[in-house]
Amino acid sequence: MVARLTIPTRLVLAALLEDPDTARYGLEIGEVAGLPSGTVHPILARLEGSGWVVSQWEDVDPAAAGRPARRYYRLTDEGRARAAARLAAADAARRRPRLGLAPGALGGTS
Repeated sequence: MVARLTIPTRLVLAALLEDPDTARYGLEIGEVAGLPSGTVHPILARLEGSGWVVSQWEDVDPAAAGRPARRYYRLTDEGRARAAARLAAADAARRRPRLGLAPGALGGTS
């Protein structure tokens, strides 16, 4: 279970949910999420450890492709359902008005 959904984690999940049946490689996920690789890959590792994401290495000859093999990630069925629910809850919480002191309640001006 993913304990907390930081903003970067939410962005990665949203990127994966854009087309949940398509496996994407880390750099592509980072581009969609607007995050650097050094942020995306630890998140993907944590999501994979929690069972929300599975990954597999591309079957390609790096010499023939002219680049290293890519590791592709996609949401599991459980990950898809949990991600959608957690993102919806986070969105709802963000839109809910915050209860607190009214501006100027502590004697200052607003």
